[in-house]
Amino acid sequence: MAEYLNYKLAFIISLAVTLTACVSSTPSNTSSGTNSETNAGRYDMQNDSPILEPIDIDIIPDVIPEPVNRTMAGNRSPYQVNGQSYTVMDTEVGYQESGSASWYGRKFHGHLTSNGEIYDMFTFTAAHKSLPIPSFAKVTNLDNGESIVVRVNDRGPFHEDRIIDLSYAAAAKLGYANIGTARVHIESLTPWLEQAPEQTVMLASNVDSNTIDQEEIAAERQRIVEDAGQEYLQLGAFSNLTSAENLLAVVNGLTEFPAFIRSEASQGSNNILHRVRLGPLNETIQLDNLIQIIIDAGLGTPFRVRQ
Repeated sequence: MAEYLNYKLAFIISLAVTLTACVSSTPSNTSSGTNSETNAGRYDMQNDSPILEPIDIDIIPDVIPEPVNRTMAGNRSPYQVNGQSYTVMDTEVGYQESGSASWYGRKFHGHLTSNGEIYDMFTFTAAHKSLPIPSFAKVTNLDNGESIVVRVNDRGPFHEDRIIDLSYAAAAKLGYANIGTARVHIESLTPWLEQAPEQTVMLASNVDSNTIDQEEIAAERQRIVEDAGQEYLQLGAFSNLTSAENLLAVVNGLTEFPAFIRSEASQGSNNILHRVRLGPLNETIQLDNLIQIIIDAGLGTPFRVRQ
């Protein structure tokens, strides 16, 4: 585990040094071709890329399915993305499907997933259009027989010809990270229900009113795909302006890096959210140091956004 954490830290440092490559430039191994072309991964691999050095799959912890207590975060149904409506399953029990899988990597690393977690390309996770979040699934590469267990914590891929989007690490484990897509079979895993059939997975009703909306996350993903705007670190979002101003005052006492409040209506709502952000980010910023200062101050873990 220590080796795994050191590996991630080394990547964060290298990412901070090469932040411009993630923000504005197009990696040399991208492709905007069709599904049959090499590296035709997520969103046809437009402006996404793998890590900066080879990844050691063996040091990444396996995912072990466990009972979940779901909230509405990432589970509001139906939801719309790009004018298309999607419905979240009431239960994942018995779900199986075969089709094409893609992956997403460095460009999305550090951004929010659909349930408000922070995407980590070094863990075995996945995005699915309709499986409840979180849930667990076994994904098998039908071309080589390799299998992996992933934790679903995100929505996507929003392409008709893709059924699941794996993290870069998961795709590398299945042997298709260098290809872009693979034929896979997905099977949901609920071992705790098999051991105790009377147990059910409850959907919590006490949802934080500040939970980021699914459509808002999808809109953020689209901005990343299109390389729209500049990148910032978001520290919090509040319906109460005073709360945002209090956080801003604390942040201004921690760093000379410019911080501000961006107030606007939340996606699909007339409610005003006041977002505290730092930025814009650029290649001269020691991003890992800045994030660590914020974490050490007890202000949570900031994530990257675009505006």
